[in-house]
Amino acid sequence: MTDDKSKVTVVFDHILPNVKGKSMKGVLVEYQSGGSSPAHTHPKSAFIYATILKGAIRSSVNGGPEKTYHAGESFYEMPGDRHSVSENASDTEPASLLAVFVVNTDEKVLTTPITK
Repeated sequence: MTDDKSKVTVVFDHILPNVKGKSMKGVLVEYQSGGSSPAHTHPKSAFIYATILKGAIRSSVNGGPEKTYHAGESFYEMPGDRHSVSENASDTEPASLLAVFVVNTDEKVLTTPITK
C-alpha cells in the first residue's frame, strides 16, 4: 500500500510472552525522494510508535496539522487513528522510519487504505 517510490518491509514479528494475545511487529518504511503512502488506518488493536531513521517525514494524524519529523524524532499513533499524510518531506533525499506495532497477534493486515 505505497506508491512506486516507497517500500514497506516487516522486519520483525514476535509474540509478547507476558501479554496474552499480543505481538510486537516492526515495519521499516522507506521513501525515495517524493515518496508517500496514501491515507490509511491500522488495526483497531494497534498502538504504534514510529522513529525516523533517515531524512525527514511529513505526517498528519486524525486531520491534525501536518508536522515534519527529522531523523531521531518519534511520534505515536493510538488505536483507531487515521493517518492522512505520510510522505517524504524531501524531493531530493530518501527518508525512512521504523514503526513498532503492539497489536493483536492474529492481525495479518497492518495497513488499510482509507477510501472516500
